[in-house]
Amino acid sequence: MQATLNIIISIVRTPAILVALIAALGLSLQKKSMSDIIGGGIKTFLGFLVLTGGADLVSDSLEPLGNMFIHTFDVQGVVPNNEAVVGTLLVEFGTVAALIMLISMIVNALLARFTYFKYIYLSGHVMLYMAAMLAVILDVIGFSNVMAILIGGLILGMANTIMPALVQPFMREVTKSDTVALAHTGDFGYAVSGVIAKFFGNKSKSTEELNIPKSVSFLRDTNIAITLTMSVIYVIMVLFAGPSYVNEMSGGLNYIVFAFVQAGTFAAGVYIILAGVRLILNQIIPAFKGISQSLVPNSVPALDAPVVFPYAPNAVIVGFFSSFVGGIISMLAMVILNTTIVIPGVVAHFMCGAASDVIGNQVGGRRGAVLGAFIQGIAISFIPLALVPMMGEAGLGNATFSDSDFGVVGSLVGYIGNVGGQAAVIITVLVALVLLFLASHLVKNHSQKVSE
Repeated sequence: MQATLNIIISIVRTPAILVALIAALGLSLQKKSMSDIIGGGIKTFLGFLVLTGGADLVSDSLEPLGNMFIHTFDVQGVVPNNEAVVGTLLVEFGTVAALIMLISMIVNALLARFTYFKYIYLSGHVMLYMAAMLAVILDVIGFSNVMAILIGGLILGMANTIMPALVQPFMREVTKSDTVALAHTGDFGYAVSGVIAKFFGNKSKSTEELNIPKSVSFLRDTNIAITLTMSVIYVIMVLFAGPSYVNEMSGGLNYIVFAFVQAGTFAAGVYIILAGVRLILNQIIPAFKGISQSLVPNSVPALDAPVVFPYAPNAVIVGFFSSFVGGIISMLAMVILNTTIVIPGVVAHFMCGAASDVIGNQVGGRRGAVLGAFIQGIAISFIPLALVPMMGEAGLGNATFSDSDFGVVGSLVGYIGNVGGQAAVIITVLVALVLLFLASHLVKNHSQKVSE
């Protein structure tokens, strides 16, 4: 039994396998030939591995940048890092977290089947991260393992249904269709960024329409522009950090050469991410028609943040910078306010800043892109502060999660549990479930009136 559970857990926490199996299921429901089913599944599997490989390259190249930033400015505090926190939590809460995740997938599918919110959350790794966070918080509140699994599964299943729905109005503008949604733990922040960009932006000017003189027309190539831009950033940082410190990370490579290599690695990672996204979308969207027709009518696959990167590559870099500036300003504000200091996590600001900038650019042009990503940067700096006390109660010191959804969901559950105990959490979850069905009914009626 345990061996079977371990296999299931390994599958659902590995997005490449999970989504490949879902693609194969969708093709089989369309009665495709065995060769098409196997081919579609394998291509989807490879696409996610390509995407993951690119993301790893980006993360590896950004880690030295973050270390140099901390060294140069001599800052001490919390660096929100999902992977680091989850790695610690799963040692003690691994089984509960995995079962919360499994229950949440069932709840998400049922809600997609019986409500107007048809989004199937397919980002298995961030699902596991959120499940681990809920396992800790519910344990601190005092829930037994069984109740934590049931309540946590309900909370996560509802969150995985609601969060993509909040972002979908903006995703429709980005993709010009309703065939894909966004499933990432920054969804709440992306929705806020979209609103800010829509109200304060100017849609007439896009980040993808920058006026570039003919003498430097090679900058129109996104890959070249990213490489040169990041090279400038890395060179500035290694000059500030100094050769002796950089040599500790570079393995003896000249510090200037190291800067260019890291910049090129970053650009290569972005290129690979975009290639992986295209490969996935070419397979998963047609395959999802089978699931939509047979199991969950009109369902929409919700995929990880990089799915939006190909729609505005320039915005990806603009978003990273804008979000990181928001993080730096937030850090300075925390110093003044004498709170726990959240040091800007470079990877979090890249992923969340890039996605919010693509959305902001589409609904509010360049100004909307910069403002949206900037607000996102502030959000993922201050929101994680709400989780620090709860993580501390679980014995994790000043460790905390990044991304807005962790802070929003985790702090709400934790606060309700601290004020009213287990009963308050259970009642709140049931009320939220009723409100979700009510919201579904209202949104459905509104959509039907608009279409008429």
